[in-house]
Amino acid sequence: LRLYPVIFDLFSQKDFHQVNMREISRLSGLSTATLYRYFPSKENLFFSILDEKISELVGIIKIHIQGLESTREMFRKVFWVTMDFYDKNPGVAVAAFITVPTRTWMQEKSYVRKDAYEIIDEIVTYGLSCGEIDPEISFKQIVNLYFMYCYRQIHLWYYFDKKQTLVESIPQFFNVFWKTVATRAGELKNE
Repeated sequence: LRLYPVIFDLFSQKDFHQVNMREISRLSGLSTATLYRYFPSKENLFFSILDEKISELVGIIKIHIQGLESTREMFRKVFWVTMDFYDKNPGVAVAAFITVPTRTWMQEKSYVRKDAYEIIDEIVTYGLSCGEIDPEISFKQIVNLYFMYCYRQIHLWYYFDKKQTLVESIPQFFNVFWKTVATRAGELKNE
């Protein structure tokens, strides 16, 4: 556990390629040999820990959408939990979306979040059955919109020196997201 704060602190303050295992060892108090015993590379170490943190986020989302009956509210809650998680874990947000090269992350299994896709698929399936989601909008398009809004808000939050919380950004985009994916009946039902 003492690795987590060191990892996210280092990778959120320095370029990915400027961090090395010796520095991680020194700051965490773990020997370099111990780190290499469990993680063959800096990349493996970082992405293993990042995967755990993002899995934690997915678990929190699952808990928060239980019992909701409105597709709109389910999506709003998914965005709220996501942004709240990154507000509470800013080092994770900065490391994952700002300092780590996307090409490097794309080579890791943690890049494609099947667990996140499953949650969104459940919401879309429910929304379609209730007539709240536009059947002309594909599941892939909805997933892309979710990730697009998350990435963009994190980039803007970082660019503007974290002056507002990520949760505070939700009203700036959520209604546009919902109007994009909802049927007219879904829009009216949830206003």
